[in-house]
Amino acid sequence: MLCTLILYSSLRFYEEFKNSKETNLAHFIRTYQPPITPEHHTCVGLGLTLLDRLTALDHRFKGLASGVYLVSCEETVDDITSYIHDDPHPSSVEKEHVMVALKLDIAGRKGLLLLDPGYHIARVVTVMEDELYPHTGWFMQTQEEHCRKDYNYSFSANSNYVIWKVKERRGDGPEKLSHSAVFVARPFLTPVDVTERRNLVYNFRSLLSRDTKGHLTAGIYFPVLDNTVGKFTLFYDVNDVKKREKMSFSDFKTMPNMLDKKQQQMIEECNKLLGFRSGELYAILHNLANLLSDSSFISQLLLINRDINDVAENN
Repeated sequence: MLCTLILYSSLRFYEEFKNSKETNLAHFIRTYQPPITPEHHTCVGLGLTLLDRLTALDHRFKGLASGVYLVSCEETVDDITSYIHDDPHPSSVEKEHVMVALKLDIAGRKGLLLLDPGYHIARVVTVMEDELYPHTGWFMQTQEEHCRKDYNYSFSANSNYVIWKVKERRGDGPEKLSHSAVFVARPFLTPVDVTERRNLVYNFRSLLSRDTKGHLTAGIYFPVLDNTVGKFTLFYDVNDVKKREKMSFSDFKTMPNMLDKKQQQMIEECNKLLGFRSGELYAILHNLANLLSDSSFISQLLLINRDINDVAENN
C-alpha cells in the first residue's frame, strides 16, 4: 500500500506561513523552501526516492546510477504541436509533474524507460523511437465503475519529448483525448524549487492510498474554493465495493466532530485503510477545516494559482 500525502505539504506550508507573520502569500512563497521528507509523498518526493533506490543498485547494474535521471512534465497541453517545437522556456511553463527516465540503446535502436511513481503507474513504460518491440504502446491504466483511462507514450519527431496521451471515458459520455509533454532531452534539475513549489498552490487536494497495482483503495479529495469551507469526498473499498460519501469540512472545525454514527464509522475505516494511527485522519480533517476557513489565505492561494495558469496558457 502506498499513501500519497500531498495534504501534509499543504498543511505544513500553511503552518509556516502563519508562523512567519507574513501577510502576503506571494512574497512568502518566493522564499519558502518546500520540504521533502518521508511524509511528503508527492511526485517529486517519490521520484527522488526512486532515483536514490535505483542509484543504489549501481553495484549490480554498472552505469545505472549515471543513466537514470528526473524528467519534467507539462500536463494537459492544449496545443501539443506548438509546445514540443522548442525546448521549455522557464518563464512560461508550469512543470507540475516529474518522472524518472533511463535512456535505451538496443542494437542501435533508441528508446527510453519511464517510471512514474507520482501517478502510481505500476509498470515500467518502454518508449522506442521506432515504436517496435519492446515498445509498450497503449495500455489500460484504470478502470472503475464510471471511468476508464488508457495511456500511451511516444516520442516527438525530434525525440526531445515523450508525448503522453490519455484517453478517458466517464460513464456513457464521449471519449476525451488529452496530451502531456515530458521533456526527456535533459535532466530536470529544479524539481523542488519548481514542481513542488507550484503544487503548493494547486486548487485541488487529495490524500490517497493505492495498492501495488496503482489502484485507489482509500482516501479523500476536494477542490479548494473561494468564500466557502467546502466539502470533501471520502472513499474506500470494502470487498471490491467502493464506499463513497461527501462530508462538510465545517463539521470538523470543532473537536469532537459533529458527525453521525455512519460518518464516524466511515472515517475510522478510511483511517485504517490509509495506514494511519487511530484518530489521525480526524486530526488532518480538523486542521484542513481551519486552513480552508482562512479566507485571506485561500483567496491569495487561488489568485497565485490562476496567475500561474494564465502565464502557461498564454505562452
